[in-house]
Parts: sequence; structure tokens; C-alpha cells
Amino acid sequence: MGYVRDRSTAEDVVQETWLTCLRSLDRFEGRSSLKTWIFGIALNVARARRRKDSRLLPFASLFKRDDSESSAPTVDPRRFAADGMWRTPPDDWSNVPESHVLSRETLDRVRSAIDRLPARQREVIILRDVAGFDAQAVSTVLAITPENQRVRLHRARAAVRKVLEEYLR
Repeated sequence: MGYVRDRSTAEDVVQETWLTCLRSLDRFEGRSSLKTWIFGIALNVARARRRKDSRLLPFASLFKRDDSESSAPTVDPRRFAADGMWRTPPDDWSNVPESHVLSRETLDRVRSAIDRLPARQREVIILRDVAGFDAQAVSTVLAITPENQRVRLHRARAAVRKVLEEYLR
């Protein structure tokens, strides 16, 4: 979900998620799909792990500034004309060879861009575009409104697209 950064922590989260699912299966009420219910548990376990791990602050983190929820516009306003239409439209990637777009390096850039997103945006883009959840399931898992889910997804996709535009030029 973007909360854990190393394999051993992720394995711990998965194990704890399955144990929680097994212990709580009798409380599953079927108000959502089983998949959504399990992802909700995984998200809660990952969040709890992050909170626990965040209590141990590395010295260097005391000097890092966190701009997790920037108020800056999603897309540079100079790319739009006065009527709201694109002045500078998004790059057309139809001429980019497919092998380049699917290359390991490009996928690494996408992963890196997703990793740098604020946690709330990262959750949504991973659930929607990586795990393949629909909008309603993501809203349910994250306990957010559909509107909030759309805004977070839009901002996340715009940030990733910006990184790709710069890379593919």
C-alpha cells in the first residue's frame, strides 16, 4: 500500500493480515466483497505498522520537510488558456515505441514517482491502477467519499504523468 518500504516489513504485514483475517472471519458481514474486506484489513495493519515504526525517528528525518499535501495545482496553470482549454496539451505518446514505454527503466520511473507521492494519493493510485480496484471499493477500503477518491486519484495520476512526460521527452 505504500506504507512499508522493505520486503521483511511487507512480509510481516501480510502475515499479520492473514492472521487477522482468520481470527475475524466470523465477523465478515458481506457488506463488501471479501477482497475489499481483506485489503481493508491489510491497509489497517500497514498503517498501524507505519505508526509504530514512525515512533523511532532516524536522526536525518528531523531535518526533512514533508510537503505531503501540497496546495499547488495538480497541473501547471500556464498549460491552460483563458477559456480553460489546453494551451500546451499533454504529450502524445503514440509515437513512442512500445518497447521503450514498457522498458524496465520506464517502469522503475513509474514506481519511483508513485513512491514519492503523498501517502493518501499513493494509496488510491496503487489500489486503483495497480491492484485494479474499482472506485467504490477504494472509497470503501479507505473510508473516504467517492469525490475525495477521485481528487486523490487525479492528483496522483497527474504527478506520475508529469514524471513520465519529462522522462519520455
